[in-house]
Amino acid sequence: MTQSSTQSRTLRERVLPRPVFTVVLWLTWLLAAGSVSVGSLLLGGLLAVAVPWLFRTFWPEAPALQNLGAMIRYFWIVAFDIIVANLIVARLIVGPNKRLRPEWLEIPLDIEHPYAISILASTISLTPGTVSSNLSGDRKTLLVHSLDCPDPEAEIARIKRRYESPLEEMFE
Repeated sequence: MTQSSTQSRTLRERVLPRPVFTVVLWLTWLLAAGSVSVGSLLLGGLLAVAVPWLFRTFWPEAPALQNLGAMIRYFWIVAFDIIVANLIVARLIVGPNKRLRPEWLEIPLDIEHPYAISILASTISLTPGTVSSNLSGDRKTLLVHSLDCPDPEAEIARIKRRYESPLEEMFE
């Protein structure tokens, strides 16, 4: 990489630290405003540039994605699991009186990357019937509450197999 391209890249990163986020924010502003008037374009553009710039120090650099195929598979696994979990939770709540077996699960983590841990915790919370509630200080154990868990060990193994393993492929 030449020195001039490095300097221009550094300048761009200082002015527009998150260019994709800037565009998405600007388009979201225009959609919310319901207008593409000059005022809306200018104010939305100003906010879209200012917000990422003002908060740039709070966003660490995003990790490089190692495996795009794993990311696509992960998306479909999570989407499928959310649909199935919605049906199961609806049946548990609306169906005949069934004794729920709530359980706290301590999931030992093999993944170490902060983004991967965050995505895992978010995925668990997005899936109805489970919620991530705490990450240990050493980032080695995730505490999860399950609405109905007849076999805690099997549930821990399922979470590790379906969610943690693909995240490990993607980020580590």
